Amino acid sequence: MSIVESELVQPGAEAEQVCLPEHGFHSFDTLFCALTSSKPIPPKFPDGKYPLFVTWNTRPSRPGKSPRLRGCIGTFEPQPLRDGLAEYALISAFRDHRFRKIEESELESLECAVSLLMDFEDAENYLDWTVGVHGIQISFPHPSLIPIAPSPSSAPSPLASESASSLPTLGKLKHSFSATYLPEVAEELGWDQVEAIDSAIRKAGWNGRISEDLRRAVKVRRYQSQHCSVTWEEYARWRTANGGDLVRVRSSNSWSSFVCLRR
Repeated sequence: MSIVESELVQPGAEAEQVCLPEHGFHSFDTLFCALTSSKPIPPKFPDGKYPLFVTWNTRPSRPGKSPRLRGCIGTFEPQPLRDGLAEYALISAFRDHRFRKIEESELESLECAVSLLMDFEDAENYLDWTVGVHGIQISFPHPSLIPIAPSPSSAPSPLASESASSLPTLGKLKHSFSATYLPEVAEELGWDQVEAIDSAIRKAGWNGRISEDLRRAVKVRRYQSQHCSVTWEEYARWRTANGGDLVRVRSSNSWSSFVCLRR
């Protein structure tokens, strides 16, 4: 049993609800206070340790549309929840290289999702996991380093057909790749296992051919999570109920729509 598993799950015990709306409120509060220099609300939830991810989404302006990803970063190292959520709320808001930094003007359009990870297991192969149940953490070597499995047919392998000169030298190539998808991602996007693995391979940075040999070389660590999300309106009600205000403090101006929520 891994350190993560031993810390989070007791054999034979039912999983209790450990991911709470308060985790999303604390994450939202951290971002709000960082952008406005407001005073944070001290967290009151238990400070257990979990691997975690904080995700920011922009809610659609029209009904029927899906939220748009605005930032998502986390860690597989167990973190004390109070400090870990605060740290990764800001990292995912400001340091996800796929997106520009979240700005103050976007706050009202955001929702925050927190995922606490648990039940880590090594999969037997790249198909040994269940869509909608497991997240996947993949790793694989550069395809030029993967031994080519003998083919029963005379057709050459797609990788074997490449000449030695067309492959990067060992000094120049990236030796290993890794990526992860949280448990809800594949189901929300309608992927099957192969589609999710292929997308994770691309996410890891491999842009070449994806062959069956490459898929078989992928090591998969599967995991489960508890997930909760909160909207800006829910956060605003929570903050005012706990004695915080929603008035801009860096200037004499205030957000009238924010102040309204206190009445």
